[in-house]
Amino acid sequence: MAAAVIETCHVACCANRTPNIVSWGHGGTIAFGTCNSVALYDPEERKVVALLNGHTDRVNAVQWVHREDSGECVGDEDRWLSNHLCVLLSFLFRYYYACKGHTGPVCAVDAIYVEDSKILVASSASDSTVKLWLCGDAKQAECLHNLSFGSGFMMDVSLVLLPGSRVPILACGGDDSRVHLYVQANGQLQKALSLQGHEDWVRGVDWASTGGELLLASCSQDALIRVWRLCAKSGIDTRVEDNHSIIKMKEDIFEVKERVFAVSLETVLAGHENWVYGVHWQPPFYKGGELQQRLCLLSASMDKTMILWAPEDSSGVWIEQVRVGEVGGNTLGFYGCQMSPDGSMILAHAFHGALHLWCKDQDKEWRPGVVISGHFNAVQDLSWDPEGEFILSVGSDQTTRLFTPWSTQQSRKVTWHEISRPQIHGYDMQCLAMVGRFQFVSGADEKVLRVFQAPRNFVENFANISGTSKEMLLTSSDSASLPEGASTPALGLSNKAVFQGDLVPKTKNEEEQFNSISDQYQESYFHPLNLTDDLVSLKMYGHGFEMFCLASDSTRTVVASACKASKAEHAAVLLWSTNTWRQLQILPCHTLTVTQMAFSPDAQLLLAVSRDRTWSLWRRNLPPLFSLYAHTGKDTAIHSRIIWSCDWSPDSKFFVTSSRDKKVIVWGPCILDSGDPVLPPEIKPCSSILDVGDSATAVAFCPVLCSNNSYLLAVGLECGRIRLYRWTPGSEPAGGDDWSCCGETDTSQSHTLAVKRLCWRPKTGRAGRGNSRKDGQSDRESEIEEESFWVQLATASADHSVKIFNINKQAL
Repeated sequence: MAAAVIETCHVACCANRTPNIVSWGHGGTIAFGTCNSVALYDPEERKVVALLNGHTDRVNAVQWVHREDSGECVGDEDRWLSNHLCVLLSFLFRYYYACKGHTGPVCAVDAIYVEDSKILVASSASDSTVKLWLCGDAKQAECLHNLSFGSGFMMDVSLVLLPGSRVPILACGGDDSRVHLYVQANGQLQKALSLQGHEDWVRGVDWASTGGELLLASCSQDALIRVWRLCAKSGIDTRVEDNHSIIKMKEDIFEVKERVFAVSLETVLAGHENWVYGVHWQPPFYKGGELQQRLCLLSASMDKTMILWAPEDSSGVWIEQVRVGEVGGNTLGFYGCQMSPDGSMILAHAFHGALHLWCKDQDKEWRPGVVISGHFNAVQDLSWDPEGEFILSVGSDQTTRLFTPWSTQQSRKVTWHEISRPQIHGYDMQCLAMVGRFQFVSGADEKVLRVFQAPRNFVENFANISGTSKEMLLTSSDSASLPEGASTPALGLSNKAVFQGDLVPKTKNEEEQFNSISDQYQESYFHPLNLTDDLVSLKMYGHGFEMFCLASDSTRTVVASACKASKAEHAAVLLWSTNTWRQLQILPCHTLTVTQMAFSPDAQLLLAVSRDRTWSLWRRNLPPLFSLYAHTGKDTAIHSRIIWSCDWSPDSKFFVTSSRDKKVIVWGPCILDSGDPVLPPEIKPCSSILDVGDSATAVAFCPVLCSNNSYLLAVGLECGRIRLYRWTPGSEPAGGDDWSCCGETDTSQSHTLAVKRLCWRPKTGRAGRGNSRKDGQSDRESEIEEESFWVQLATASADHSVKIFNINKQAL
């Protein structure tokens, strides 16, 4: 497939919930594991530049492997090339080497280059072993050594070469509160020392080279950090002592190849108030053509803070230089930390996978920076807003997130970012449907539907970020109906809308009068006065089991909902009015869970597909609101497995279904003329049966027709791939000539797990591009014409990611 057909516009994802999952390369690229993939993130461009797919299970550890040619002077360009030719360890293991030997999940890895461009790798796993591997030119890695720790296990490992030699030394921090040092000698991995001092599990270890010496930082659940100094011993102390006594730290001695090395405690750093999960030295940098190491240590803790430590120039005493962190929110502390090569940015990853970035400005003040974000569990559903300017997504991480394009004044580059979380719930989110520009309905495992309305303050902020005027976002009637904000009552679980009239300050006499006990305890943020019963309709009850799917019609007047069901009585579709948020109708037909629903673009038909392998079609006529128009039975159904997804063509003539049986079928034509049905008594396939080779978990019609009046469909597969097909009605269905594959995501673009939802932008162009303005009118017209060539497709997957693809219609 040509690269011009499908371009990756945006990837929203976050780091896995493991301590050693993020690594900042010397070239400036951040690598982190996200579900079964490794994401390469450029903090300057603020976007994921590549996804490395290949692992078949969750990535637990990621580490860049750099080759440092000490003493060799190289230019900036050469250094950039060498840095970008470094090996990313987790991807190296999966694609180039078969390093199979651990019987439990690997939790930590580290590696260094040794002679002949070979890579020495240390890995620690939950099977209580640490293994040492040698990766050479062959694609088979050789296991050199296997260290067993009985019932204990090592949390982190770090490799480095002993000063003045090519002998590797391995540091392991484990649950016995010790740091173990091993050296490779006589073809074996021999234990050199066990460093004691920590009083709880050692969570992280990291080596740093300072000329002829090594520094080892270790952090622990005892909330302390210890720095150890390792140097070669000449056997004679040549220091000149004066009359004052000198405090000497105890040294532990070990011998390697007739050379003596000493390890002593350099300092103990106390500043964190909770477990310290990660320590990281500032990477080496080039100065004057030489590779140098700045003594700057970064630490991250479960107390939601990161601290930069460094020795004073005058006394050499280690002190806290900078402390940054998060206050409040649902952050449960930091799992690890990284520092940029130039020391201008520091990064932490949290318990829920979120990345937290701080940047040093020109005044040397540390300020929070913009960084990638995303769901930390399966993304179940997503939807574009009616104007196609932003995306809402829900996931099993119990959050609803809003992503929108953003372009700064300094740069015209458009990047996507998460700007809001309209809902942080106590249940896994399953589905959502937009019912207005700034209003949506969501369903979760709590069996209740919830309606959310954006307050005026959010609309104003959104206008500033997107570069769109507020008048273009809202009509005068919409603006008048928007609440100013929301407040949460004391001991309450749901927020309440606060309108303009509610913000009028109270008089003194009104403040002295309390009509009820609740009036005596006013809400701290907003002070609503005229709350009506209409707000109760923001929760809608009616389903007996967990919500599964939602749909809204194009007129934004009706919402359809369905829940999980194993009996016909629970598999009915419920219809709701968006004006009163009351239940309108119950549509019984299916016997098992309705997996997806879709209203036709003209809002006249409602389609539902189910686990019972059938679909049902409901026609709008009053009264009743909807009546059963057509359906398939078990004897007439073509699909032999669960029907996962469905969608309508943009002209409302055809609908498509996709199933676990690997089949995609177009049905119709569905033509309603003057209220009289023109459909035949039995709707049959009007396309040949398309076999996509894998379970078709999602399908969507592009809202824009292709040339020759053909339709463009996107099909999402259980393996994570997305394929584009052109379907031409009127061709010979029997021969399959009506289908043609015109594009497919490659390995790096595809999801690694099942595609949950596909959703096309409701109009042509790329979101965020239309907000830019050019001085010349001719340039502006050229830009508009160019944008008409593009359509955008948003995808949600069980691999925790939301992706947006730019698709060039001209190249199809």
